[in-house]
Amino acid sequence: MMLSIRDLNFRYPGASADALEQVSLSAARGEVLGLLGPNGAGKTTLIAQLVGMLAMQRGEIEIDGQPLEQLRLTRPTCIAIAPQEYAFYPTLSVLENLDCFAGVGGLRGSEKAERIDACIALAQLQNYRKVQGQRLSGGLKRRLNMAIAMLHRPELVLFDEPTVGVDPQSRAFLLEAVKQLAREGSAVIYTSHYMEEVQAIADRIVVLDQGRVLCQGTLQDLLVGAATLYVEVDDDTAQERLVPLLSGFGPTNVQGRGALLAIADPEQLPEVLRSIAGTGLRLRQARYGQTDLEQLFMSLTHRSLRD
Repeated sequence: MMLSIRDLNFRYPGASADALEQVSLSAARGEVLGLLGPNGAGKTTLIAQLVGMLAMQRGEIEIDGQPLEQLRLTRPTCIAIAPQEYAFYPTLSVLENLDCFAGVGGLRGSEKAERIDACIALAQLQNYRKVQGQRLSGGLKRRLNMAIAMLHRPELVLFDEPTVGVDPQSRAFLLEAVKQLAREGSAVIYTSHYMEEVQAIADRIVVLDQGRVLCQGTLQDLLVGAATLYVEVDDDTAQERLVPLLSGFGPTNVQGRGALLAIADPEQLPEVLRSIAGTGLRLRQARYGQTDLEQLFMSLTHRSLRD
């Protein structure tokens, strides 16, 4: 196992609750771990501790059995992050940015030149070597972020919302690049609010909310036996009656003009439909089927907005 996190706790000064509470998870070489959670779930705090921006308070983080604090002294470039923000100097060119970050990380001479060329090729930035960072498109800026992160051949790579604001072609390129990094042996942690991205590339998934791990496992394991019933009724004002009714059978969320019920046992279906009919509500449509990652996420974290 590459990364092991056990019983991680963290509380910001003056806060009334922990930002992370008993968080335990792992990430292996060759896999993409999707890290999901609504705003305020603790994802940013966890990533900040992994990259050394926040000191640990309680718990353990190990890489290949070595405590993270020791690792930073002996292998400081083995963890890299491609952050949500643009992490380069806007007035420097692509080549100048890579040269700067390569030197800061200790690369010199022919090795530095080789890694710069390799990362430019990885991010397909060959035609933009002399272009200032601030003049790149949104997708190219994300690719420059990735190129900088890969300079030192990191063994653990963190991608924090890497496709925000990019065009579909750049999004497809970045997702394929993330999968390729895992195929080449890196451990990858990928955070995104785009559930379809995570469902497409993640080997395993961890869902955080309010600083706690709600579930983790492969997508197949998490979705097995999980199904949903979508119900829509004729009366557009009936949601306020429909949702409490369905909530008696399981986690329920408003969705569009209807409501979505997570239902584990198909034998409950007749009873659910009879209960709706008993209220006098007339069904416009009802759909029952396998849930997807977004529906699972919503049922776990509920639908209320987060700041």
